[in-house]
Amino acid sequence: MANLPPKIRGTVFLAIALLALAVRLPRLGERPMHTDEAVNAYIVGQLLAGDAYHYDPQDRHGPVLYAIAWPIARLAGAKTFSELTEASVRIGPVIIGALAVLLFAAFATQIGFPSAAVAALFYAISPLFVYYSRDFIHETFFITATLAAIVSGFRLLEKASIRNGILFGVSTGFMLACKETAVIHFAAFGIAALAWPGILRRREQKDFAGAMKSALAALASFCLVLVIFYTWGGSHVRGLWDLMRAVPNFTARAGGQGHEKPAWYYFVLLGGGWSGAILLALAALGALSRKVAYPNALRVLVVYTIAIILLYSAIPYKTPWLALNLCLPIILLAGIGIVSVCGLAQGKGLVLGIAVGTILICGLCHDTWRRVFVDPTGEGNPYAYAQTVEDVTRLPNRIRQLAAVSRHELRIAVIAADPWPLPWYLREFPQVGFWQPDQFPAGFDLYITSPEAATTGPQLTAWRPEFFGIRPEVLVVLWQPPVPEERQ
Repeated sequence: MANLPPKIRGTVFLAIALLALAVRLPRLGERPMHTDEAVNAYIVGQLLAGDAYHYDPQDRHGPVLYAIAWPIARLAGAKTFSELTEASVRIGPVIIGALAVLLFAAFATQIGFPSAAVAALFYAISPLFVYYSRDFIHETFFITATLAAIVSGFRLLEKASIRNGILFGVSTGFMLACKETAVIHFAAFGIAALAWPGILRRREQKDFAGAMKSALAALASFCLVLVIFYTWGGSHVRGLWDLMRAVPNFTARAGGQGHEKPAWYYFVLLGGGWSGAILLALAALGALSRKVAYPNALRVLVVYTIAIILLYSAIPYKTPWLALNLCLPIILLAGIGIVSVCGLAQGKGLVLGIAVGTILICGLCHDTWRRVFVDPTGEGNPYAYAQTVEDVTRLPNRIRQLAAVSRHELRIAVIAADPWPLPWYLREFPQVGFWQPDQFPAGFDLYITSPEAATTGPQLTAWRPEFFGIRPEVLVVLWQPPVPEERQ
């Protein structure tokens, strides 16, 4: 397989990319919008309305997600927030997630074609990657940029050139333009680079000069990407300063803020299901493999994997989608692990490798089917974290029924400390306002409140409540005015 012509190799990765796309596309709009998705979609809606993008350092991530989603939404025919659909905003991560497979082809020069192809296949059908590449959040863009940075980083270590420096700078710039947590990976990159032979022994003047040129090229391209995205093409110059202001906020968030998990959380998450333990075992085998064509690349990859696992595990703030950052190098090592099994004892090793690979693929497919399509919002699904429940879709349907018998356009007041994702599900109704519980307004046709906020509105005493779930154990109340007989 190592001697396959480039066209055949390219065809293999293209086929895997098409498989990844086919796995991610079905029933794209069925799962309810997570709160984070709803917030991101609202920002896209503001861009469609003509508002300028301003990076928010308080509780938002970088601008890449919106820069890609905005033109896709316009191509889909959306002109306002109300015209957006679940599928129209989620299609961007789906496409990027499928295209990421092609980066595995570039990685073949470091770990070998068979290992890269197997890792690409694992990525294409892995439940964790499939689930979150169908979410309108930043993670899939960030993971793709991270993979590009790993590939270009290896090439930069192999040959210090201006071209490789630019590729690495652009990739890392995209990482930071996706999420501020890129700095964690930059630290891991630095630790891993020290494992490359001779990286600290650049004695020849020519080598030192080449390294400096590539470093300057990387820095310049990195800064250029940040300027383009965080200033929104130069229209918001303060964006770069706001990025600096985000550092204290995200440092504070690392403490947990209600999302504290133990250090072993990611291992439990990644090791679950039919496929998890086998994947981790193969990754461990790949990390210990000695019969590899590119031992330097393996050494650096192992150090990076250990560094990123330790860094993310040490941070109290943990969510399941952050496990993608650990799973990426793990599936690369698992690809090497499969090839190592195949080379254990010629024919017997090949049979064993095919058997183990087949079992893992079947396990991945089973877990993907169960977690992505059969039960994507269930409380037993480890990926459905603070996930919006399907009951919320009854709310807009109920309001449509009430609007159909009303003689005028309904005015709706939403009173809740945290109303998300309700702005998404109420986007088709033009007369909707949002207030905090201490700002209870009067004179509306319908009220939607959290159960706690309902007590702040004495005028609702005679109104009829109807309950709707929005997240597990989280309800909102739709208050309808009393019928004329009740008023009397």
